Amino acid sequence: MLEIGRITSPHGVRGDVNVLLTSNRTERLDRGSVLMTNDGPLTVVSSRPHKNGYIVKFEGVNYRDQSEKLRNTVLTAEPIDDPDELWIHELIDAMVIDQDGAERGRVAQVLENPASDILELDTGHLVPVQFVLSCEPGVEIRVEVPDGLFDLDGS
Repeated sequence: MLEIGRITSPHGVRGDVNVLLTSNRTERLDRGSVLMTNDGPLTVVSSRPHKNGYIVKFEGVNYRDQSEKLRNTVLTAEPIDDPDELWIHELIDAMVIDQDGAERGRVAQVLENPASDILELDTGHLVPVQFVLSCEPGVEIRVEVPDGLFDLDGS
């Protein structure tokens, strides 16, 4: 299961809650979507954008005291099967191999960046995701990078 968001607070008196998505897939909040919590599943009845998040109505949550109990609840869901997407959980610990076949290190984390997310390798190197050619989840990532990208000292 992947963390896709968090219930931050109640909204109003009818059980609606404010949700902050950590996923860029807004269909996670489509009507009928089932999201998991530590206390069990929640089914989305409705959702709408609001400020930096969404106002969501969950099935069976009809009063403010019920929504108050959901404050700070982490929402998780199964990964979406989309062959055209790279998923962070599939990139972590994969070996990065450049266009010459050289192993350049394993992905330690993925950094958010407005221009392009960046793979941070356990070697300290940074590789923009836009250079990824292919990915075998958790195993290897093939990249084509410009000359000098892996030269930390600039030589």
